[in-house]
Amino acid sequence: MASFDALKISASALSAQKTRMEVVSSNLANIHTTRTEEGTPYRKKEVVFVPENFNDTLKRRLEGVKVQEIVESDKPFHRVYDPSHPDADKEGYVTYPNVNLIEEVTDMMDASRSYEANLNVINTTKEMIIKTLEIIK
Repeated sequence: MASFDALKISASALSAQKTRMEVVSSNLANIHTTRTEEGTPYRKKEVVFVPENFNDTLKRRLEGVKVQEIVESDKPFHRVYDPSHPDADKEGYVTYPNVNLIEEVTDMMDASRSYEANLNVINTTKEMIIKTLEIIK
């Protein structure tokens, strides 16, 4: 039934957007982390989405989305002159993470809106199934 396929697809998108929000939250939490366990500044993480195929009983191919991996951004770190900072180098510069506050807030808003849109699809599909069952009675 196509309605259940819509539920599967939207559910996969909800899961993917939840992961995206968690990654953005991690980036925001580490926006000022100048030293990780590896001794380097925190490196921004990004979510890579890929299509996911569902095969129903009629062998139709339906697309969903899933998280393929979480990768570290290759954007360069930025340096700020602050000789009083404990992580300043010999020249007095501190290397900060490659996390941009505006980009992260924008990504969080986008993920939140995508999550909300897919939740609306699920609720609308559920209502359609209920009305269909009422008609059949």
